[in-house]
Amino acid sequence: MSGDADGGQGSGSQGSGTQDTGSESGRGSGSRATDDVLDAVGPRLRALRRRRGITLAELAAETGISESTLSRLESGRRRATLELLLPLARRYDVPLDDLVGAPRTGDPRIHLKPVRRFGMIFVPLSRRPGGIHAFKMIIPARPEPLAPTPQTHEGHEWVYVLSGRLRLVLGDRDLVLPPGEAAEFDTSLPHWLGSADGGAVELLILFGPHGMRAHVRADPTGPDTDPDRA
Repeated sequence: MSGDADGGQGSGSQGSGTQDTGSESGRGSGSRATDDVLDAVGPRLRALRRRRGITLAELAAETGISESTLSRLESGRRRATLELLLPLARRYDVPLDDLVGAPRTGDPRIHLKPVRRFGMIFVPLSRRPGGIHAFKMIIPARPEPLAPTPQTHEGHEWVYVLSGRLRLVLGDRDLVLPPGEAAEFDTSLPHWLGSADGGAVELLILFGPHGMRAHVRADPTGPDTDPDRA
């Protein structure tokens, strides 16, 4: 009986060894898959940076990551970590999943994350880096309308008013757009968007790089006299 018991223990030990081998094999397969994902991060980061027209020196200054570290990260000589990827995702304004090439879950819903800036709410409606970006913009109601503070920046903007009355200050022009009206302008001109009467305003915004315009054009100042639509 003692021999049988010893034999059983020996068999159990061997079985445990077989399971450990399988577990190590599984871990090895998972590790290889992780390595493959991380190996693809560097080329993806380099391609994204070049599409945005950003130098390594500029990216280093904006993210706080040294130029040499960024270079090694893009070439695959430095392993990607969350500490490195988070500031890059913020700088490029893309989800972290896009940087590591994580597969889509199959859920077609867009998980919107509103951003508050300048007292207004921006809801991103597009995800792809570069090109034209789409936003829903909400200007909250206020007891008194704000005084215009025009700003300038590179790019081109197209706006469409969903509800409320939008005040658009563009250079020396001061316009009021009711629901259903649209406007398009070069953002290198001093411009400001706000409520015309203190009420809430909702609008759609398409913003693209300088020279990239939406195909629809409307002149909020009066009848359709745009030669592009003739």
